[in-house]
Amino acid sequence: MKKPQLLLSILLVLTNQAFCGLLDDGNAKHAKGDLDGAIADFTKAVELKPDDNTAYNNRGGVKADKGDLDGAITDFTKAIELKPNDAFAYNNRGNAKKAKGDYNGAITDFTKAIELEPNYAPAYNNRSIAEYSKNDFDGAIADSTKTIELKPDYADAYDGRGNAEEAKGDLSGAIADYTKAIELKPDDAGAYNNRGTAESSKGNLNGAIADYTKAIELRPAYADAYKNRGYAMSLKGDLGEAIADYSKAIELKPNDAGIYINRGNMKKATGDLNGAITDYTKSIELKSDDADAYNNRGIVKKAKGDLDGAIADFTKVIELKPVNAAAYVVRGNAKYGKRDLDGAIADYTKAIELKPDYAGAYNNRGLVKKAKGDLDGANADFTAAKENTK
Repeated sequence: MKKPQLLLSILLVLTNQAFCGLLDDGNAKHAKGDLDGAIADFTKAVELKPDDNTAYNNRGGVKADKGDLDGAITDFTKAIELKPNDAFAYNNRGNAKKAKGDYNGAITDFTKAIELEPNYAPAYNNRSIAEYSKNDFDGAIADSTKTIELKPDYADAYDGRGNAEEAKGDLSGAIADYTKAIELKPDDAGAYNNRGTAESSKGNLNGAIADYTKAIELRPAYADAYKNRGYAMSLKGDLGEAIADYSKAIELKPNDAGIYINRGNMKKATGDLNGAITDYTKSIELKSDDADAYNNRGIVKKAKGDLDGAIADFTKVIELKPVNAAAYVVRGNAKYGKRDLDGAIADYTKAIELKPDYAGAYNNRGLVKKAKGDLDGANADFTAAKENTK
């Protein structure tokens, strides 16, 4: 062998050794949570061998874990350019697109991965998640089922199929799948939480509470499990326990507007009207377009005698949901309380326009007409109320 060829061979060997070493180091750092260090190693590997897709794939995975989804997609795309038949790279890019909310793009990538590797169980499972996110529950069930055929011990596939079945109203099927997921993965807090939700929907509140409690034992900072257990407690009438769970959920997830509404509802039910208003107000601060928070706060303000405040809140509900007939009725009630009889009649009339069979609106309008001395109009409305009472 000529000397230049020998030197070239030695250089190639050293380059490969360095490349593999950087990959190993990057993978080790990734596993330890040193994401910046891992990216640095994979970047050096890319510089050493820019035509090898492995380092791009690995770096993309770390970028995805860091939340740099665009950077991850760029790396996975480069990996695919270098190796167009790499199902793993398509699956990875699909996951990054899914995380960005690009479900159509994700499904396209998962489908390509499946075309390249027809027995690639993770690609079927990931496609099912994207389909579920698009409300394609039948597609999600089909792909979860295929995942299970290929890998019967794939706990996440049972959990995912359970989610789709629950969304379709098949609570028994969902519970069976969540139970199987738990058998395969007994430390999966999410599966317990999901089964609890299905049990609650079936009316098995004790079973639901037991599952939420187990989820919390497995993951003590699981805000959604506290929120869900609080809701189950509220359905059982354990309002104090519900408030305690909602408070813990808020402590863990302070920017979740919905939890404040739930706790506000419980405070209202226990007579803590000021506390309820505080919670509804916080919910509105976090999510200013939430009609339910304005509606509930308006109801409490009316109960406290703050009719102007109630009318303002109900007006905001109507701005957000102009076809909400009930909002016109409650605003009409507040106007009636202020003796704004014409304003009340106008609101009840609008509610009836939106919902012609609204018995309560007819009845309330009849009461106002009676108060105004319009007895014929009042009797006509009372008759309509009776005719539309179901």
